[in-house]
Amino acid sequence: MNQNTSSTRDGSTPLTSSFERYLQDKGKGRGGDGGNYRRNAARELERFAEWVAGDRGDDDWTGIVPNDVDRDPTFEDLDERVFREYARHLAGDRGLKQNTVQTYYRYISAWCGWCVNEGYFEAHYAQRASAMAPLPEDDGRKPGDQQAWTSEQRHDLTRHVDGRARDAVEAYTTLPENTDPLDKQRARYAALKTARDRALVFVLAYTAVRVGELLRDPNDPRRRGIRWEDLSLDDGSMDVYRKKQQWDAASLPDPAISPLRSYRKLMEPPTERWPVFPTFDQRTLAELVQEELTERGERPEAITKRREEYARDLLLALDADIRPPSITTDGARSILQRLSEVAEIDINHPKHDYLAPHGGRRGMGEVLVRAFGYTVAARYVDNSEEMVRERYSHIEAGELGDVATEALEEIDDVG
Repeated sequence: MNQNTSSTRDGSTPLTSSFERYLQDKGKGRGGDGGNYRRNAARELERFAEWVAGDRGDDDWTGIVPNDVDRDPTFEDLDERVFREYARHLAGDRGLKQNTVQTYYRYISAWCGWCVNEGYFEAHYAQRASAMAPLPEDDGRKPGDQQAWTSEQRHDLTRHVDGRARDAVEAYTTLPENTDPLDKQRARYAALKTARDRALVFVLAYTAVRVGELLRDPNDPRRRGIRWEDLSLDDGSMDVYRKKQQWDAASLPDPAISPLRSYRKLMEPPTERWPVFPTFDQRTLAELVQEELTERGERPEAITKRREEYARDLLLALDADIRPPSITTDGARSILQRLSEVAEIDINHPKHDYLAPHGGRRGMGEVLVRAFGYTVAARYVDNSEEMVRERYSHIEAGELGDVATEALEEIDDVG
């Protein structure tokens, strides 16, 4: 394809002028403004732009523009040698693992491929063998995707959150009738928070649902977090927005249903559109309550007085049906970090010092593969059987090892 297909796409076009359109094409939601891929690609493109400009790299690296030229890097400055140098730059970062280097380079390579289709480049320079030669071999592992909760870890964490919730709910429900209203509200708030954490842990531990399908993702407006209307506790199912960009039913096994029922009874959500796992962040809730009551026509003095009647803004939001946002995926990680530490969970993992959300999904996958095989496990975790076999290949390898050991023992007995 000729790179001079239009006056705006010749060799003198600055590299960065293509970034926003590329990100919109790759983004999700209205206008292409959302999605994790867009966010990650934007970060890597920014790093690449700094590097080609000479602002990132070794002390003697001055960028790809000749020293006697004062302009931003353009497409005519790029060829496979530049991408080779960038691959060498990434591989030389001792703080990056092999698969991370591969991942970062793939973002830049994808942009390069898009540029070919759009007429900025004549060839996909980033995919040339010489350009990719400095990259380390991919070990086949994805960053942060290897932890799996063991049965013991799952038991220890669920037992811990169950005990905390039971104690908090009992403390609230057994308060004397003459308890001060604010003290009673504080007890209810504590019970709600522990009940929410318990329900979240049980759902993550037993459903194998991706945390991004369960909670709010600030970078994807379609992922607003599940609401009570999405749950059918009687049928044991919930509707989630899957990774494949469509709504689908996910299973709610018995261990997750009881914590959800107890939590719902305690919360008494004013409508079915309330999030199952709302944020408890005080600053967020305070701003939300102020804005919503103001929009409803209440005066500042009345709002202040009304808020003073509640121990927490969450309780006012419940009574006034001011719907808060769901906690985010990062918020769930923070909750699990706190709970893993308090519960003193024994964790031995090179990347995580806590039970990460994806570990619950992966751990449940292992349970299902061992109990029912790859086909059933693939349906439950919403993945292809091929992918499940790849992810849990160590199980099959271990089983084959047992078969080999048994065969050897039989031969030795015969001998």
